[in-house]
Amino acid sequence: MLSTRVGRRGQITLPKEVRLKIHVEEGDQIAFIVDGEQVVIKPITQTFLDLRGSIPVSGKQDFDAIRKQVISKQVKQGG
Repeated sequence: MLSTRVGRRGQITLPKEVRLKIHVEEGDQIAFIVDGEQVVIKPITQTFLDLRGSIPVSGKQDFDAIRKQVISKQVKQGG
């Protein structure tokens, strides 16, 4: 079992063995997935922008208009 200490501001250092195992380096992002009493740490390897173009669509897409529409819906729903 590997362990580390929590610092004053809640910061932790991932042990080298963990960083190597999940292939993370300085500046990479990681996700904390809470599952009951357990927390799973996973590297974030893709963003939505990485997926752009993976689904064929007809015609040009106006991403600014799409973003505004999504934000408007979130505001109305209180999210």
